[in-house]
Amino acid sequence: MRPRQIRMATMPSLVISCEHGGNRVPVDYRELFVGQAATLQGHRGWDPGALELARQMARRLGAPLHASTTTRLLVDLNRSVGHRQLFSEFTRRLEHGERQSILERYYRPHRQSVEAEIDGRIACGESVLHIASHSFTPVLDGSVRLADVAWLYDPQRAGEILFSKRWQDMLAQRLPRLRLRRNYPYEGRSDGLTSALRKRHSEAAYIGIELEVNQGFVEDGGARWSQLRAKLIDSLVAALDEWAALNGPR
Repeated sequence: MRPRQIRMATMPSLVISCEHGGNRVPVDYRELFVGQAATLQGHRGWDPGALELARQMARRLGAPLHASTTTRLLVDLNRSVGHRQLFSEFTRRLEHGERQSILERYYRPHRQSVEAEIDGRIACGESVLHIASHSFTPVLDGSVRLADVAWLYDPQRAGEILFSKRWQDMLAQRLPRLRLRRNYPYEGRSDGLTSALRKRHSEAAYIGIELEVNQGFVEDGGARWSQLRAKLIDSLVAALDEWAALNGPR
């Protein structure tokens, strides 16, 4: 079934976020992570490459970027309060008051800055395309992830389907050998920042997409990783241009 067309009131303005941009441990909590250097450096500690891509994307498109470099093992900014994975095994055992302090100091400032940016633009009559930059480990629990780049979205929201597909097609034209997937290796409707924002805003006002890049490119580095970043951004620009042509004034 083809998704229905959603005509946004205006061309969407772009907002970029990065929830897992670093693995920094605040001084007050370093004792919790003694001997955990390898865990912090691994995919559980952060999303390698996600912030580098987000910064390059924001510069190229002149978009606001909201990013955090605190390790997700302190508190996961892409989980809702009350979610079982909000705190890791390193912080879950802390007293309630200490966990609340972590939320106030490291979780809510990021969430509220993204929400305020998007809420404010929509309140002024704009529509928003929100791209949350993430990356995923090539192998998880012995299972190989069969994708290089993926887009996560809500399959019940037509604008998200259409824009994800358009961006995917534009990237496939530029790098045809890439393995491109949608709603893989996670479901776009799973708990996360984009899911929370969908509850606040209509599909005519808000498009939320989580971009997922295989960390193998980051590990390889060099020309391969540089090329992927450049082509991802080129393809995003092309998808936005096509969206403008299809959704512009009639």
